Amino acid sequence: MTYPTLLPPGSTALEKALEQVAAGLLEIPTPVRSVWSPDDCPIELLPWLAWGLSLDNWSTSWPEGIKRERVRQAISIARRKGTAESVRAVIASFGGSVAIREWWQSEPKGAPHTFDLVLNLDQAGAPASAAFVDQVIAEVSRAKPVRSTFTFTQGINTQAGVGLVAAVRPTIFARLSCTAPAAT
Repeated sequence: MTYPTLLPPGSTALEKALEQVAAGLLEIPTPVRSVWSPDDCPIELLPWLAWGLSLDNWSTSWPEGIKRERVRQAISIARRKGTAESVRAVIASFGGSVAIREWWQSEPKGAPHTFDLVLNLDQAGAPASAAFVDQVIAEVSRAKPVRSTFTFTQGINTQAGVGLVAAVRPTIFARLSCTAPAAT
């Protein structure tokens, strides 16, 4: 396809050819909105999006869902960094749940600027590996208040069914009636 020229009549053939090539570049589709969207970004470009959003840690071993959620939560975590809410958001971005008890919430009160962290991480129904838990703890260390320290406990989610089993056994019983002696 030949595009209309903006060059003066005395232009060289090379200049005219370069103008046509440059005009053709404008027709190349550039899906900028989808590249900057964690949901629509192609998986091979997701690490670059994470880098662009200043995500502190990235692992190629994470499942795609966790990668997308980490990128999706990157800005909100960065805004709240240094708060208990950022610790919750970091763990939620890894697909886990957490119970946080700060020093002033425990009875008796704990050492100032400490908190206890009970963390449940399940990947597709299976308990998380030690390496994955280490990555989550490293992210919690980056997101927590700098002066705070924490103790970590890993929880486990379990499911069980409750059934009712009964057996009938004939029994004979006698009712005893007792009376207290009258007080005199």
